[in-house]
Amino acid sequence: LLLCSLWLSAAPLASSIFQQPTGTPAPPRLQYLLEPLHATVHTQRGATATLPCVLRALPRNYRVKWSKVEPANYGESVIIITNGLYHKNYGPLSPRVRLRHSHRYDASLTITDVALEDEGRYRCQLVNGLEDESVSLTLHLEGVVFPYQPSNGRYKFNYHEAKRACEQQDSRLATYQQLYKAWTEGLDWCNAGWILDGTVRYPIINSREPCGGHLLLPGVRTYGARDKQKDRFDAFCFTSALQGQVYFIRGHLNFKEAGQACRNHGAAIAKVGQLYSAWKFSQLDRCDGGWLEDGSVRYPITTPRQRCGGLPDPGVRSFGFPRKELRTYGTYCFVG
Repeated sequence: LLLCSLWLSAAPLASSIFQQPTGTPAPPRLQYLLEPLHATVHTQRGATATLPCVLRALPRNYRVKWSKVEPANYGESVIIITNGLYHKNYGPLSPRVRLRHSHRYDASLTITDVALEDEGRYRCQLVNGLEDESVSLTLHLEGVVFPYQPSNGRYKFNYHEAKRACEQQDSRLATYQQLYKAWTEGLDWCNAGWILDGTVRYPIINSREPCGGHLLLPGVRTYGARDKQKDRFDAFCFTSALQGQVYFIRGHLNFKEAGQACRNHGAAIAKVGQLYSAWKFSQLDRCDGGWLEDGSVRYPITTPRQRCGGLPDPGVRSFGFPRKELRTYGTYCFVG
């Protein structure tokens, strides 16, 4: 393992002032934290994930502080502090975090029942007088990004409404990194939507006239930061693996009957994020349109074929928001 070289205070300045004579090796610095082999830990919602932080020696009177970096407010939220013998948990993560402590040098952080909002950057800081050091790690959730708009048309959400709409559909507003990854995997969408940092963006693979014109290169295009109260756009939501199952009930049901059909089976009518998750992680593939909790009708396709919409790529297809009185579709149910 490489030794951590993330020093605070004036250590870099000091090293530039006091030069060693030519040919004389510099004395080794006393550094305690080991650089993790992998700076990113991959996981899924509902799993248990461990962020490694290991010391090579135990200094006197030290503390280790874990925090989550919050880029939205340029701060950090403390999660846990330990002196090797005792520890104290802080904040909303408190019930789901613990120190792994598999040996006396181990200060790794374990998060149980990983939630969508746990994704992000974490810092393990050794507090040891003037010789503080830290390592940064990223917790990455495997998942899927989907565009979302309400039944009354596009560009109806301010930022707070977009955030709430994603949460109501078993998801959360996507981060820029999640949207960018979705674009590299084929997401091509012309409507602009809010993402978690308060900016408005849209991913384009095939440049075309209604989407900025043919001259603009493909990419994740941006409108920049917008007024979270006044400006209105769609939303880009992110969801991860389910702890449950989505299944289809065939029939000619109106919206009310669709919900009752799911309840008759001890389930609930599925949310949009749950259908996307089942499509992504369980390879749910059906050619049948079915009602969802928000009143939309959709169906998931993992193996594209002519009789199922004729589109060449996998995806969750949508019939929009039909009249709820229509008895045309079946329903997708979710049981946890």
